[in-house]
Amino acid sequence: MNNKPSNESPNNNSPLPNRNAQRFWLILGAVVLVLFLFAFATPSNFSSDNRLTLDRFSQDIIQGSVAEIQVFGGQDVVIIYKDGTRATYYKERETNLFDALQTFGVSRSDIAGITYSEEQGDNTFGILFQVFAAIIPTLLIIWLLWRMMRSVRSGQDQALSFGRSRARVTRDMERPQVTFSDVAGAEEAKEELKEIVEFLKEPEKFIRLGARIPKGVLMIGPPGTGKTLMARAVAGEAGVPFFSISGSEFVEMFVGVGASRVRDLFERAKAEAPAIIFVDEIDAVGRHRGAGLGGGHDEREQTLNQILVEMDGFETGTNLIIMAATNRPDILDPALLRPGRFDRKVVMDNPDVKGREEILKVHVKGKPLANDADLEAMAKITAGFSGADLENLINEAAILTARRNKKAIGMSELQESMERVIMGPERKTRVITDDEKLKTAYHEAGHAILGHLLENADSVHKITIIPRGRAGGYVLSLPEDGLYRTREWFEDRIAMGMGGRAAEDIVFNQFTTGASSDLQQATGMARAMITQYGMSDALGPRTFGSGSGAVFLGREMYEQRDYSEHIAEEIDKEVLRIVQTAYNRARDILSENRSRLDELARVLIEQETLDRTGFEAIMNTALNGALPALEDQPEA
Repeated sequence: MNNKPSNESPNNNSPLPNRNAQRFWLILGAVVLVLFLFAFATPSNFSSDNRLTLDRFSQDIIQGSVAEIQVFGGQDVVIIYKDGTRATYYKERETNLFDALQTFGVSRSDIAGITYSEEQGDNTFGILFQVFAAIIPTLLIIWLLWRMMRSVRSGQDQALSFGRSRARVTRDMERPQVTFSDVAGAEEAKEELKEIVEFLKEPEKFIRLGARIPKGVLMIGPPGTGKTLMARAVAGEAGVPFFSISGSEFVEMFVGVGASRVRDLFERAKAEAPAIIFVDEIDAVGRHRGAGLGGGHDEREQTLNQILVEMDGFETGTNLIIMAATNRPDILDPALLRPGRFDRKVVMDNPDVKGREEILKVHVKGKPLANDADLEAMAKITAGFSGADLENLINEAAILTARRNKKAIGMSELQESMERVIMGPERKTRVITDDEKLKTAYHEAGHAILGHLLENADSVHKITIIPRGRAGGYVLSLPEDGLYRTREWFEDRIAMGMGGRAAEDIVFNQFTTGASSDLQQATGMARAMITQYGMSDALGPRTFGSGSGAVFLGREMYEQRDYSEHIAEEIDKEVLRIVQTAYNRARDILSENRSRLDELARVLIEQETLDRTGFEAIMNTALNGALPALEDQPEA
């Protein structure tokens, strides 16, 4: 359900300029070739093998060996001798043949007995050559001037269009419609947006009763939950033009450009009303004004002010609705969220188990599934996945199936793809020493045993010591969908996270860097218990700080502290107490189940991967006393 249809945008790396240059040089080369042929082609049919010079021609006439002279086209002179042989002579068109002969001593009596004839030749070739020589360069100059003027006009148009909106417009006939049937796992959001569709289809129904449809709809949710797709579904259901733009496309380095683009966008949308304007990632332009880093940018504030004015300035009866999406509603300016602007908020959260199954069914359409592919089971083991994650899972499964030369996607490919999405690909080629393999087996066994024994921990689905992504091994748990979490749930989760470090301490009497991620997560959960959820008896039921110490655009550089240094010290002590208590608890449980720990580690070293059935079989086996230790296993 998360597919964000790609918005077509012009390719900035277009090969058009190169093609124009190639076309220019091709035309120029052709013209030069034509001129060359005209200039050097021999238009006559006379051979130049027996061509005479004028003095030789004159001597032959004086000697009386010439019988006939024929002139063709005023240039080519054919000399026929009394013995029947022929010769040629070329003269200039403007030159008089007899005058030229007289300069070499030929008298009128010498030529009196010679037959003379002259034929007017075809001068078309020469005329065409002169026409080409005059017209072609002129045309080339005109073409070059036109290209220069076009480039100047294009630059002027770009300067004039700098303040125009860059929104992409989608209409019914331009592409297949996206409807609510293409969006799965967000039934509550669909119900909220059906009123928008009804208003766009039948506005008189609401106006007649004096009802005012919400002018703005703000869709809130984590990345990948299908906010953009839902907006397109609303436009598809209503059958109206859909103007889509990103919040970052409004803002430029020049002040006033963003406001101009906002005005142009709303003018275009009003001209095609009823219509929907969709602004994706509106937090890029709608951040809280004057809120620290980046908040005082004049261009951004002017753009936001223009959006506020346009949303207030909707004329009565204008069927225009603005929809926006963000995953950071906490940093939006309050003026955007007040009634009359974005007065309806649609929350699109990660789907539950039923929604995940429906999303999987949408994405497997057109893909062959094997008989063992169980989408319901996949929905249960993918808690916390967004629509984008589920789409990626199906795509990875299809790729993996093709790589394995299979014709249908099976359950093994789906599970492997799920692990690739979570942890990354397997690193089977990584060289691991026997000592590292032994420590990894005990580390993961510690996590798994605590996950099985603790009441509020997630059940174990798979254990492996094969490296995947950045992890040397991992325990795949099956989290349950839940809205509320208790203090006991946090304590059990922290204890389970400390199981790997506790196992290393028990078996090897040393610590490794393999528990660094576990320690970070445990510390984060413990601090959240104290500062966000008020789950500390020592510090009482209150929150501490703004809840975020990270730098984020539109917020302060540092966490806003509403407590003293003494309280900060108490928070650190309480975090340490919670984590240390969980660690001691994990160590005690693993010490009591040392035989299970050893057996599970031994099986992991032999098999490298255990599924849920094999793991539970080991856990449910009554082990009386410790099993034989592994070879070279260090003492506790």
